[in-house]
Amino acid sequence: MMTDISSSSLREDGDDRVLPFQIEALDVRGRVVRLGPSIDRVIERHAYPPAVSKLLGEAVALTVLLGSSLKIDGRFQLQTRSDGPVGMLVVDFEAPDRVRACARFDESRLYDVRGTGALLGHGHMALTIDQGPEMSRYQGVVALDGGSLEDAAHAYFRQSEQIPTKVRLAVAETLAPGAAHSWRAGGLLVQFLPEAPDRMRMPDLDPGDAPAGLEMPEGEEDDAWVEAQSLVGTVEDHELIDPTLEPERLLIRLFNERDIRVFESRAVREACRCSRERVLGMLKSFSPEERRDMRADDGSIEVTCDFCSTRYAFSVEEATAIDAEDEEDGETRQAGPAA
Repeated sequence: MMTDISSSSLREDGDDRVLPFQIEALDVRGRVVRLGPSIDRVIERHAYPPAVSKLLGEAVALTVLLGSSLKIDGRFQLQTRSDGPVGMLVVDFEAPDRVRACARFDESRLYDVRGTGALLGHGHMALTIDQGPEMSRYQGVVALDGGSLEDAAHAYFRQSEQIPTKVRLAVAETLAPGAAHSWRAGGLLVQFLPEAPDRMRMPDLDPGDAPAGLEMPEGEEDDAWVEAQSLVGTVEDHELIDPTLEPERLLIRLFNERDIRVFESRAVREACRCSRERVLGMLKSFSPEERRDMRADDGSIEVTCDFCSTRYAFSVEEATAIDAEDEEDGETRQAGPAA
């Protein structure tokens, strides 16, 4: 469903939802995401240091912006691997509305760096679309070269999708009077999608063999896209996370001289896919020797989900039963089918 924005159509609650929009006069489409309780639950499950929590919040906002564009059910994953203090980020978005996330980091290195780029360092960011066993997986990879997640997203769309794109992300920890602190995140994605492909021209990439010091000429960008980028550039971080500023009102503030059409918003919630059955299946995939290394002194096995920190305990009897079942399966495979 699509509707024109008016003051009477504004919603009171803009948290934990994605709002798609379109501005026909600028040939622009995009999405606004506002995360409140959902991102707070994602972050609070882990008790990461503030710098890691903020970076993970940015990754979640970016993943929801990208994953919410899936037209059918499936899973969108953002994963980074790099040499910075935060060596890995993983965010899963399972259509239509489930998100979970985790990070791995070296705490001893966190206090010597400032900024997203320094936390990530150099490495790569992979974006994967998994639409089920009947469909081929798609993965795009872009380098992390000391820049922010916004920079990485821009590089991905420029190099892989060749779609002029502008992304803004914001995350902050807030403290309301008389209330406990909480995390909030927001994001804005705008893309230039004109009907005429030649209008999507972008500045050429450096071919890599130009003489040192030579500035590469930049191609002219379409006036509509120049205007859209300029307006998006005025967005301030607090506007993306302010619970009193509805996403629709933010769009009005940005594009007040243009007709804005919004589509039906989509909810977002923090939810993990883990379960005791899934963990049991994972344990069975290991060899008996590997499971033996997992056992505690009393012979039990405990597994903690990296995404939601839920602990699954398997008694010594249950762990032994898994080994016995594995041995029976092995004997059956060796014996072969009965005559």
